[in-house]
Amino acid sequence: MMEQPNQLAKIFKALGDENRLRILGMLQGQERCACMLLDEMHITQPTLSHHMKILCDADLVVGRKEGKWMHYRLNADQFEKIAAFLQTTAEMKKDDVIFTSEE
Repeated sequence: MMEQPNQLAKIFKALGDENRLRILGMLQGQERCACMLLDEMHITQPTLSHHMKILCDADLVVGRKEGKWMHYRLNADQFEKIAAFLQTTAEMKKDDVIFTSEE
């Protein structure tokens, strides 16, 4: 389970962009080359790099270099942690506390 509110904020900020959600959808179930993402997204390479940096910094996507291209895949472990956090939150009672003010 995730304990740090700053990490959750980074994740939800990364998920709060339509283009990044499209990229995550394209990566479901398969690794994709950045060139394929560029072709399907119809965006520039610098724009894709910007979105991929945000997704990688949030640990939602993992990249590896092959030749001159980056290949990306979803980080399943991170999505499992997010799902567990959301499930726990959905099951909380009125007086339960997720984060304390000291965090």
